[in-house]
Amino acid sequence: MPVYEFLDGIKISVYSNDHVPPHIHASIGEHEVLIDIQQVKVLIGSLPKSQLGKALTFVASNQNDLLVEFFNLNPTIKKI
Repeated sequence: MPVYEFLDGIKISVYSNDHVPPHIHASIGEHEVLIDIQQVKVLIGSLPKSQLGKALTFVASNQNDLLVEFFNLNPTIKKI
């Protein structure tokens, strides 16, 4: 599980052997959210409002790199 980045205390992770749609995990403390990389929307979970906004902005600003990382770690998933 590579940790992509820490963003103001928010851990952004991309996992191998994960599932579609392509997504990242963002967590802080006991809160975790899965964010769809392509649609930049929450799939499941929650973060405090200010951290969620930062995580969504991060995904929107780094979509291409995050998609490359997701598919590199999950080579059996066909690229959409």
